[in-house]
Amino acid sequence: MKEKLKIDIVSDVVCPWCTIGYKRLEKAIAELGIEDEVEIEWQPFELNPNMPSEGQNVTEHIAEKYGSTLEQQKESQQRMADIGEELGFKFDYFDEMRMANTFEAHILLEYAKDFGKQTELKMRLTTAFFSERKDVSKREVLKEALLDVGLNAEEALDKLDNEEARYEVRSKQGYWKNLGVNSVPTIVFNRKSAVTGAQPVDTFKEVLTELTD
Repeated sequence: MKEKLKIDIVSDVVCPWCTIGYKRLEKAIAELGIEDEVEIEWQPFELNPNMPSEGQNVTEHIAEKYGSTLEQQKESQQRMADIGEELGFKFDYFDEMRMANTFEAHILLEYAKDFGKQTELKMRLTTAFFSERKDVSKREVLKEALLDVGLNAEEALDKLDNEEARYEVRSKQGYWKNLGVNSVPTIVFNRKSAVTGAQPVDTFKEVLTELTD
């Protein structure tokens, strides 16, 4: 039995390109029929570690952070919505949309890993944020997502106030930053090689074919 190809995806729950990148990777894996040969683990990265609990209006936030005009943002959002649609994912941008703090979501993703539910919870939270207009920093939203994927919400939510669990996420974030990961998604294969950004399906297929042969 050969060892599975380990894929680490360094990403944030509120990062649209991370969702697109994962959906393309997933498609590449499915088209190659190698679902059983790969193992995916999500690694924490916060786009906005200092985001206050009430969040910030997305338009305002993007203008402040990247200097994008409203027109550029609308264009980019439309492009993402179109790509999402091709991949079966709905990006629903709206004027009052707010960027959320995702630290607690990352703690729960660590928790979910022990039960083999990490990808499921990741996509549930991403869908809540982008498709259902929900604030993924709110504990009731997090609780709902945990229940939706069949996890013990009470046990998981206890982790949010657990110093050790909080420290673990911070140290993992530090680990990837020290390796030079400063933009997401960064997709790492067997901790040896990496690609950044939402690469086309064919690019993922080339990399996967090379590594699983």
